[in-house]
Amino acid sequence: MTVQNATPTWDQLLELAQNNTPQRRVRRPGQLPSTVPIPSSLHKLPPETPPSVLLYRDTNSWCPFCERVWFALEEKEIPFATEFIDLNNKPQWYIDLVPSTQVPAAKIEGELVYESKDILLALEARFSDLSLLPTDPQENAIAKLLIEDAETNGAKEVGYKFLIKTCTDYQELASLQASFEAKLDELEQALAKYPGVYFLSTFSLVDIMYAPHLDRLAASLPVYRDYHIKGNPRFPNLNAWFAALNTRPAFGRVKTDATTFNLLLPKLFGVKPSASSLPLEPGLSEIVQCRAEAAERLSDNHSAAIGDILKNSGVQTLAASGDVSAVTDAIEFHLKLLADYLLHGDKTLLIWGRVDGKENVEPLFSTVGAIALAYVRNRICAPRDMSAGAAIAFRAAADKVLASLYLK
Repeated sequence: MTVQNATPTWDQLLELAQNNTPQRRVRRPGQLPSTVPIPSSLHKLPPETPPSVLLYRDTNSWCPFCERVWFALEEKEIPFATEFIDLNNKPQWYIDLVPSTQVPAAKIEGELVYESKDILLALEARFSDLSLLPTDPQENAIAKLLIEDAETNGAKEVGYKFLIKTCTDYQELASLQASFEAKLDELEQALAKYPGVYFLSTFSLVDIMYAPHLDRLAASLPVYRDYHIKGNPRFPNLNAWFAALNTRPAFGRVKTDATTFNLLLPKLFGVKPSASSLPLEPGLSEIVQCRAEAAERLSDNHSAAIGDILKNSGVQTLAASGDVSAVTDAIEFHLKLLADYLLHGDKTLLIWGRVDGKENVEPLFSTVGAIALAYVRNRICAPRDMSAGAAIAFRAAADKVLASLYLK
């Protein structure tokens, strides 16, 4: 049996993956994004009943303000539909509809609301079940003040300035760091005012206001400024808060992963890394459901993935006389191997040392596979393509399969 025939079919891989994860997506042929996650509470609606909430958000799922609203909708278990807006080419109807022209916006039972904070408060007013505001009147009043403070205290603006501003000298950078640390100290103190790990006595809209921005800053500052929030003994309350957030299933569905955001920053802001990339989170990469979701996404979307690799990774230059059939076969085999490894782990027989090794009987085949794996490892975007946990599992598995090709 040749190595190309040693893996299951895509249909077999897809069926096995779907048996091990409840995550499903809706296909959107010819649209961006090409697939979207199904809201976790959509099943609550009777058949043919449209959701009472329509969320307008960015196509790439990068916007932290959109993430706030998505997070709240998932936490409150509100069925909703989504209309995706291309921020680089906003449709005229959206510009006419939304005075700010920005995302997010939402129609709640037909009423337009825009700006993330206002949408959160409108959702809370309309959907009182699973409230994200305290019932105690005094704490409720404090919550409203903290929500406003989260929007106006400048913590996110100072943090992003520290992250992306081009500094002319060390003193300017040190000043930016000091300003951001002062804001973090304020948040550290705010988290100490109530028992537990959240800004109030329970998880609330206050946490949702801060989560997307602080999560991004904690992921990128180590890479672009060599500065750590997580693991920093100066911020024990913030670290406990991050840990608690990561236990919430709704946050796992809506958050990005560190690699996605760190790969985006140079494209968005032209910044350059100053330190090594963060290691992948080992715990998430071994969770069966995360691995199965990654395999399900790859198996269900394999044709588009192969086409993307052929078009954009540079492997076409390896095609003999312009015939890409052998290159396509090599890409497909290695993607199947990746999906199989995600589902079976070390039970999958990897093809050790096939690039530049003694058993290198098919150098073109394995070289194309290595390029394809390296490309697709950093091509996926969470949560646009899959959840953050699945993306971490996907990247870790790609690293393992890729490493196996080069081991002599």
